[in-house]
Amino acid sequence: MPDVGLVTQTEFAEQGRYLASAVSIPVISDADTGFGEALAVERTVALFEAAGLAGLHLEDQQMPKRCGHLSGKSLVSGAEMVSKLKAAVAARRDPSFVIIARTDARASEGIEAAIERAHAYVEAGADMIFPEALESPDEFGQFAKAMRVPLLANMTEFGKSPLLSASELSNLGCAAVLFPVTMLRVAARAVEEALAQLARDGSQRGFVDRMQTRAELYDLLDYTGFEARDRTYFGR
Repeated sequence: MPDVGLVTQTEFAEQGRYLASAVSIPVISDADTGFGEALAVERTVALFEAAGLAGLHLEDQQMPKRCGHLSGKSLVSGAEMVSKLKAAVAARRDPSFVIIARTDARASEGIEAAIERAHAYVEAGADMIFPEALESPDEFGQFAKAMRVPLLANMTEFGKSPLLSASELSNLGCAAVLFPVTMLRVAARAVEEALAQLARDGSQRGFVDRMQTRAELYDLLDYTGFEARDRTYFGR
């Protein structure tokens, strides 16, 4: 579905649970606008923590929200976003759960206003700042220098931000980077091409070499480990 706020609070938490259970490293999740006002944000944090997530990011757009790299975004007031962040901080039970404040103000209010909002969000308790849709390396550097908390950069393709490497962003003062839709775009293109070839040829023989092999899949899933444990339970 398009990124216009259609996915619900509980759907986000459910998908977060799947991801967190699949890996042994921390997982952070988008939380859109918090799915409502301050009291809804409290519940969002509780659900995300219970799902095993390590943190979330909240944005200061109005609903219905839009993709951060599209024009026409509207923002809530800084005071309303501050109230949501205060609610998020108050609701968390694990002090290591990371509250990331995203601001979309660069596009509609300018870089200085975005930095001003970010300072208010830090005062409200945000652990990190996520400035969306910055338009140059200099803007990333300017934002990082203005913050006393870590900065999260977003490297989404076909957007307003230049595609900078992790090392380039680090040199500019950013502490972390998102590649939010990169793998989905690669996978979707591969699926489209394979389906087109299958429809044309009536067989997958022409693209078997582009597939993960059965052995590679089983290795990824630790198939032999499941089989071995199953045998021990039956004493064989």
